[in-house]
Amino acid sequence: MDSKDPASSPQAPATRTGGGNSPALKAQWRKQLVERRIQLADRAWRNDLLQRVMRVWLIDRPDTAIGAYWPIKGEFDPLPALFRWQEAGLEEDAQSAARQRRIGLPVVNKIDKTLTFYSWYPGCPMEEDAYGIPKPKDTEVIEPTLIFVPCVGFGPGGYRLGYGGGFYDRTLAALRPRPFTVGLGYDFAYLPQLEPEVHDVPLDAILADTGVQWQKP
Repeated sequence: MDSKDPASSPQAPATRTGGGNSPALKAQWRKQLVERRIQLADRAWRNDLLQRVMRVWLIDRPDTAIGAYWPIKGEFDPLPALFRWQEAGLEEDAQSAARQRRIGLPVVNKIDKTLTFYSWYPGCPMEEDAYGIPKPKDTEVIEPTLIFVPCVGFGPGGYRLGYGGGFYDRTLAALRPRPFTVGLGYDFAYLPQLEPEVHDVPLDAILADTGVQWQKP
């Protein structure tokens, strides 16, 4: 069965609420998808595929500062692919410090619940944030022009199902210019029934282990 067939995705009830799916339905989807993600038997294979998709997709991007995330709850880990992207930049332009490629991980601002990205590199000092998620310790703030966003689920038109905290929505609303946003997830997380709410802004692209799922024209 095709992994994007509605029969293989968490199912929506026959009735719908206006302006997006009901909170109860979204909570059900989150629970089902996170559980499936945590229990993945073919995780290594899927991760390898998505790492390759990321690396190919990044080839023609001009960005030198990219925001990502530390994986939790069975999320795909984007950092190995980004480290290779960073190394490739050093090989291509070893003489130009201005072109040095940087990777940032998010730290939650406790006051306004937005995200600030701090420079990360393999082996850099880490500490846990208020939510128990590892974050860089005492590194510089970076301003990414591209942000890889974890998806619990994703639907038609580039819309994302997150954990419901709104951290990325608030962050992106405050950033000018707005970074290019790319969702990352496994292909079974596609939700054909996902309906955006009025305030939802679609991602610019979505990548999964089976390839590019969406890219804004």
